[in-house]
Amino acid sequence: MGSAEEDYNFVFKVVLIGESGVGKTNLLSRFTRNEFNHDSRTTIGVEFSTRTILVGDAVVKAQIWDTAGLERYRAITSAYYRGAVGALVVFDITKHQTYDVVDRWLKELYDHAEASIVVMLVGNKTDLAQAREVPMEEAKMFADNNGLLFVETSALDSTNVEEAFETILKEIFYKVQKQKQRSSQSNTVSLGSESPASTAPAQAERRPCCVAL
Repeated sequence: MGSAEEDYNFVFKVVLIGESGVGKTNLLSRFTRNEFNHDSRTTIGVEFSTRTILVGDAVVKAQIWDTAGLERYRAITSAYYRGAVGALVVFDITKHQTYDVVDRWLKELYDHAEASIVVMLVGNKTDLAQAREVPMEEAKMFADNNGLLFVETSALDSTNVEEAFETILKEIFYKVQKQKQRSSQSNTVSLGSESPASTAPAQAERRPCCVAL
C-alpha cells in the first residue's frame, strides 16, 4: 500500500501457534513473502513478519508472530501472546498427534491472551492428502463447537493461505468496527506493537487505531 511507514490505519498482531513441524513458519513466509523453504529449521523463540492488506476502505498492517512449538521455548513465547487480537492454531493433517494437542494450545492461548481474541483452527499440509490422518469433518466440527474459524491450507502449493490470513484479519476488523460503534469515546490504542522492542503506548501515539477488543 505504498512505502511510507505510516501508510496504514490499523495494526493487528496475530500469533501462529501449534506443535513444532506443522508448518507455521512456511505459512508465515508464504503469506508475507510468497516463499516456501523446504529446509526451514525449527523456530527459536519468536519471529515476526508483516504484510499490509486492504479491508474495505481501511489499510490494515498484519503483524504475524511465529512462535516456537517446542516445549523448551514455551516460557520464552508465553509473553508474546499479550496484545494479540488474532491467533491461528495450526496442526498437520498427516499427524493426528498434532491435532490431539490443539486443546492444550487453546488453553495456553486463552490463559495469556484476551478472551475476545479471534481464533482460527488451521489444518496444514493438504498437499499430502494421501497421508491424511485427521478427517476434515472432524476438525471442522471441533472448530464449530469451540467457536473457531476453520480452514485447511497448504503452504507448499499456496492453497488457502491468502484466504486464511485475510479471513481472520477481516474478522478482527469487523469486530473492531462493532466495538467502535458501541463506544462514544475516541480512544487511540494499538492492536499490537510495531516491533518486539516497542510498546503499545508508543504505537498509540503515532497511529490512530481503535478501541481494544
